[in-house]
Amino acid sequence: MAIAYSPSRETDSLATVLTTVGVVLLALLTLYLVGFDQGAISRSGMYLHELMHDGRHLLGLPCH
Repeated sequence: MAIAYSPSRETDSLATVLTTVGVVLLALLTLYLVGFDQGAISRSGMYLHELMHDGRHLLGLPCH
């Protein structure tokens, strides 16, 4: 005899909403760092600044 687990729809819906919100926030943070930061937040040296600068060029965003 097998035991079947069926989670409630409310739990699945909440997990989906939380995952979606997390992904959207991460995407917006990444877009900000690559597109608009200009080194204000990413103060880890020139390596990260240059990486983001190259990302702006790759995406076609104006940077200078």
